[in-house]
Amino acid sequence: MHTCRNWLTSLVSMLLVLTFTEVVLAADAPRDRPNVLFIAVDDMRVELGCYGNAPVKSPNIDRLAQRGLLFERAYCQQALCNPSRASLLTGLRPDTLQVTDLPTHFRQNHPDIVTLPQLFKNNGYHARDVGKIFHNWRQDDYKGDPDSWSVPAVMHYASHGMDKAKVEGDLPPDTAGVPRAENRDVPDEAYFDGRVANLAVEALQELKDEPFFLAVGFWKPHLPFNPPKKYWDMYDFSDISLPINPDAPRDVPAIAMHDGRELLRGFDSAVKDEQTRKLRHGYYAAISYVDAQIGKVLDELDRLGLREKTIVVFWSDHGFHLGEHDLWGKTSNFELDAHVPLIISLPEQKTAGERTEALVELLDLYPTLAQLCELPAPNNLEGISLKPLLDGTATTVKPATYTQHPRPAYTRGKPPKIMGYSVRNNRYRYTEWRDFNTGKVTARELYDHVEDPRETINLAGNPKQAETVKTMATQLANVIHPPAAD
Repeated sequence: MHTCRNWLTSLVSMLLVLTFTEVVLAADAPRDRPNVLFIAVDDMRVELGCYGNAPVKSPNIDRLAQRGLLFERAYCQQALCNPSRASLLTGLRPDTLQVTDLPTHFRQNHPDIVTLPQLFKNNGYHARDVGKIFHNWRQDDYKGDPDSWSVPAVMHYASHGMDKAKVEGDLPPDTAGVPRAENRDVPDEAYFDGRVANLAVEALQELKDEPFFLAVGFWKPHLPFNPPKKYWDMYDFSDISLPINPDAPRDVPAIAMHDGRELLRGFDSAVKDEQTRKLRHGYYAAISYVDAQIGKVLDELDRLGLREKTIVVFWSDHGFHLGEHDLWGKTSNFELDAHVPLIISLPEQKTAGERTEALVELLDLYPTLAQLCELPAPNNLEGISLKPLLDGTATTVKPATYTQHPRPAYTRGKPPKIMGYSVRNNRYRYTEWRDFNTGKVTARELYDHVEDPRETINLAGNPKQAETVKTMATQLANVIHPPAAD
């Protein structure tokens, strides 16, 4: 009996030691894993120096590309802030989330979902939000997503119209000379993004000695185009050109187009050529403004000696039209709206300075970061880890990417009448416009990105493309949720 008691006592002691050791290891584990600096921008199309798109000046993002892997063909899941960001941050497609508009918060239908930053918070990281990461407005019951962060978010909840210049004394005059833009000689901190950058620098200084997931969300180059004057001055107006493809695609169905209300509400008549050039000037200047703010954060990361301990991710929620296709803004399934910049930089990265033409989606970021940081990701994620691309062991991870957008373009909390589903493979973009209740196809588009990269001719009705349409329709039907009608 005495021997048995001693044996049990030893066993219990051993189990307690093992349990304590596991708890200590679990608590210490994040310290051995990389930090994450998660940089978001708003409405930035793939028009940066590192992507080879003159005349945009983006030296700091270009510098990040030299230290990371640049994704040539990354795509959002919907070209609208709320559904795109909700999809990326949950790893689920808009239809799965039932979020395809601006007002609906993903927790209304999925209250217990674990977001990407929440996963890090739940596993020993300090998760912090500075700026716009989740959707920023019309969701007063949530105001971002407090459950995702270790401390309350800052500068994350406002409308873009609230981003007005704030300085001591009188404001300098506005010399932009066009609606929906502003050109004032003010410091960077007069607008949101200058303050976001300063707060992000302070956050890095505070978090430097603990594992962190720091999300820094910049508000530009979203409308209004109002960067400080020095960024307008980086460009010679005579170098700003009109869009190469200003007309709607030939044979495009009317439902693929939209009214561009986000920008055009500031105009009493059609946008004139001179106004178009001024707006494009303001957009490029806004990119350079946000690029400079990103540079401040990256410089501080280097100064603190954190670069070799930190994964840096740079992404935009969707693209933007600047008069191409006779469109302004987003809310379409065209390439200019669906295609986004994406750069991932890792410590000791084998693929640093390289670029990949692999097709990837923003919702792939969730499983990627979970795998890189050895965190237990939810088993329902709809993306794929990009780690094989980052470590150079693969050149592709998926055969196609998928983007969607409803009609009306802004459904305001109501179910859409029509949903446009778009699939992009190595050569083609194919889109079906479907009755949202019945699944019946009402219109189709097909663009050949080898022969027609600007999507100027819809080939869906061309008999020579019938087999391509059939193949891509089958590919698209595999991801439509709810399932496509026969």
